[in-house]
This record gives sequence, C-alpha cells and structure tokens, in this order.
Amino acid sequence: MKIRSWAWAICIGLVICISVQKSLLAHEGHDHGAPPPPVSATIAPRIDASSSDFELVAIARGEWLRIYLDSFQGNEPIRDAIIEVDGPNGTAKASTISDGVYVLQAPWLSKAGTYDLAFTIQSKDVADVLTASLVIPNSDPHSSDNLSFLGSLMNRLYSASTGNDNQHQMEKGWLIALLSFFAGVTFTSVVRKNKKASLTIIAFTLTSGFLLSDAYATNVVKPIAERDVAQRFADGALFVPKTTQRILGVRTIFTKMDTYAGSVELAGRVIPDPTTTGYVQASVAGRLMPPPGGFPRLGVEVKAGDVLALVQPAIGAADVTTQQQQARELDQQITIMERRLERFQQIQGVVARAQIEDAQLELQGLRIRRANLEKSPREPEALVAPVSGIIAASQAIAGQIADPNAIVFQIIDPKRFWVEALSFETMPLEKTAFGRLNDQKALSLSYRGSGLADRNQAIPVQFSIETSDSSLRAGQLLTVVATTEDKKTGIALPRASILRGPNGQSIVYEHSNAERFVPREVRVEPLDGNRVLVVSGLEPGKRIVTQGSELLNQIR
Repeated sequence: MKIRSWAWAICIGLVICISVQKSLLAHEGHDHGAPPPPVSATIAPRIDASSSDFELVAIARGEWLRIYLDSFQGNEPIRDAIIEVDGPNGTAKASTISDGVYVLQAPWLSKAGTYDLAFTIQSKDVADVLTASLVIPNSDPHSSDNLSFLGSLMNRLYSASTGNDNQHQMEKGWLIALLSFFAGVTFTSVVRKNKKASLTIIAFTLTSGFLLSDAYATNVVKPIAERDVAQRFADGALFVPKTTQRILGVRTIFTKMDTYAGSVELAGRVIPDPTTTGYVQASVAGRLMPPPGGFPRLGVEVKAGDVLALVQPAIGAADVTTQQQQARELDQQITIMERRLERFQQIQGVVARAQIEDAQLELQGLRIRRANLEKSPREPEALVAPVSGIIAASQAIAGQIADPNAIVFQIIDPKRFWVEALSFETMPLEKTAFGRLNDQKALSLSYRGSGLADRNQAIPVQFSIETSDSSLRAGQLLTVVATTEDKKTGIALPRASILRGPNGQSIVYEHSNAERFVPREVRVEPLDGNRVLVVSGLEPGKRIVTQGSELLNQIR
C-alpha cells in the first residue's frame, strides 16, 4: 500500500511539472508562434506609424503622450508641424517642445486598455493621417478573477522578484512545480489510507498547478523605466529609441537600383604640377654662400629671378697654374699690341687708317680676355629662381660644396598639384576621377595621360587635381578611384554606410522599423571618391543608415 501511494505521489509531481512548464512555454510563444523578441524589460508603451512622408512614434509616460515625428526616407526631425490627436476624449492638439518632439496631455493613459488613435499631421505643404492602436497594460498583477488564494499568494512571491529574463522565468516555473510536487507527496502520504481523499488532493493539486502557471505567465507586470535604453538582440538587430537616434544623428536614404560607370582603385601619390615646379641647381662645382638676407626658408614665397644662393667656384692647383700661364701670355700679347699701335699712330700719314683701327680692336679684345681670366676664379655664380612659388625643399648650407647639377632648392606652386598613380594593366579611363586621402577627404581629379614605359612593373598614370586644398603636400599618399568605360549595375551608398562586421564581412544597417535597425551583409565595389556600389545582399526600396552607422555598431 505504501509503494502504491508513493507511486501516486511521484506521478502527481511529474504531471504538475509538465503542466507548469507547458503553460510557461505556451505563453512564451512556443505554442502560439514565435513573436518578435521584446525590446526591453521596462520599455514604455508605444506605437509607431509611417507613410511615404512621415514616420511617427508615440510613447506613453504617465498622463503624457510624447510624439516623435521624422521624415520617412531621411529620418530627419520634422520641425514646426501641426499634430492633432483623435483619442478617447476627442481631438486635441499636441504642443512642440523641441525639434521634431511634441507632447500631449492625456489623462486616459492612466487606465489600462487598448486605444485607437488617429494623428493628423500637417507640415508645410504636406498633410497626412496616421492611425495606430496603443495598448496600456494592466498595472495590477492580482486582478485576475480565476486565481485562488494560494495562486494569489504565490504570484505575489514571484512578482516581488527582480528577475526579468526568460532564464529567471524558467527557474521560477520549476520552483513552483517542485513545491507542488512536494505538496502532493505530503498530502498523499497523510491521506494514503483514504482513496477518496487522495483523489481529491490530486485534483486540487493539478488545478492549483495550472492556475499558478497561468497566473505567472499572464499576470506579472514589470515596472516601466523613466528612460528607454538602446540594446542589441541575439540576432544582431538593434532597438534604438528615438531619443537615442536624435543624439546619434542617425540619417537614412532610400535605396534604388541604377547603372553606373565602372571604376578601379589605384595607389597614387601627390606630385607638383610640372608646369609650375622648378629646380635650382648649380652649373659648376663650388662652395655655397648665402646671398644678402640669407638663404630663403622653407615655405617662403619667392618670385622668378630672385637670387636664392651664391656658388663660389672651387679651382684646383692645376687649373690655377694653367690660368696663370694664360694670364702671362695675354699680358705679353697686350704689351706687343700696345707698342704696335703706338708706331702706327706715329706714322699715320704712311699707314692706312684700317690698320690702325684693326690694331685698336685687337688690343681691346686682349684686355677683355685678360680681365675675364682674372675674374673667373673669384666671381660667384648666382642661383636664381626659375619660377614663382614657395620653397618646398632646401639643401642649402653655408660652406657646403655643391656638385654640378645638384638640386639646391625646389620651388612649387601650393595651389597646383597633380597625382601620379600606378596601374598594372592598360585600361581605358574617362576624364573624371576621384582621389581619397587617409582622412577620407575626397579630391576631384582630371585624367591627363598614361606612360608608355613600365616603372617597377607598373604603368604611371597622371591626373591633375581640380579642387584646391591647402593641406596637400608633395609626396602624400592617396587612393585614386578612376572611372572606366565599363558599366555596372547596383545600389550606390555613401562610404560611411559600410561597416566591418564581426566576421570581417561588409555590413550596412537597414532601418526596418521606426526604432529597429537590422544589419545586412553586402558585397561592395568602389564607385567614386564618396560612394561605393552594392552589387549583392541588398534590395532596392530599403532605408539604409548613411550617418551614425558607426555609432550604431557600438551598441551592445
């Protein structure tokens, strides 16, 4: 008899455990289909509605209804709009408290129930009507009419607990089942000699288990927080309240499929414009000497013809001996010619006038040669600026020996730069191109030509920079996005929209709902300096985040 009674007790406990767990799982969505995951354990009641022009989110907090109004495609706040709300107490006009944020006092929000609301919106020349149903949950966890005293007591116990997630719910369910199991064992052991009493206890315990599980699953109401917090779901989707979207400055665009010219990315560097660049070189070997005022400093503006440095020629001992011998020969020739000219002048009546003039010219030439020979080793060479611009490079140091053809100064025009890129294959390029610097700044380029000879197994391709930028410098590296004659079809997005996912795949964030963002894996190709082309992973007609995506990706 004892074995049979304990068998009955064990069966009762197992039935109660199964019934409680099934009831919990049914209310969690396993038997009624999988609903979307809850956005927050303490989120305020809210509704959202949208049209082709507007997107509206209304949040109930106390007796106030806070309304956020944005444009549907761009997610920009709609300012100075007129919003009228048709609710249970008639039509009322919402007041503006900031850009795109409106409030309405609604005392009926303090009562639980479902309210059908209609929002009449007028902004500039656009008018629309949006409708939605706002559900205010019951704030009394003990208002159910089908709870027994024991069920109410147990409900109070686990309602006081702070656990809010599914794990805590499962733990509480098993706790209730175990309590019911031991209750069944105890009652059965007490009345095991009375079969009718045992059956009564069994029926009572089963009923209590079902009621407790139902009460737990349907009547626990969690408190509402003063502020909604952004969070990330297990599937990577994000819940971002409108308040957070305003802080992050989230903006979107509406995607569309189109055909664009193909492009190719080339590694390049900034070079000076050849027509406005000049080198200052020494033609002879000598010692550098500063001109009056000193050597020009880096960044100093100079004009064509300005003297930048002096080169004192360096002469060797053999050259000095040769010059001295030439000087003595010239002195001897000058002396002979002077005496001949004197004799001609004494006998002017006998000698022809032409002979006298020839002697005078020859004497003058010898004297000039002698003067130049005396001056040549001592006269410094003046290095002048061939073009106007600024000093970009300088190798001038007082007393330095300059070799012939050595570059002493480089002069460039800071407003005229080119870009030289390297290509490993010959391709037909169009006239327009873009350059992207390391700070993502874009430069407008114009194709100038390609070289015919390889340079380090690559073909040099040159572009002129059409946009002026004072921060550019010669030798700066950049990426050139050149347009080719090939055509590609896809969706154009700003480069700021493309992020790197945890697995290394490129992702974008789709604004799927008013406060929900979903990551989408995409495959992209370069399009121009500011945009990329999405060739797979995304359909047209989607709202994709273009501003604030990097900040969204930081939400955990």
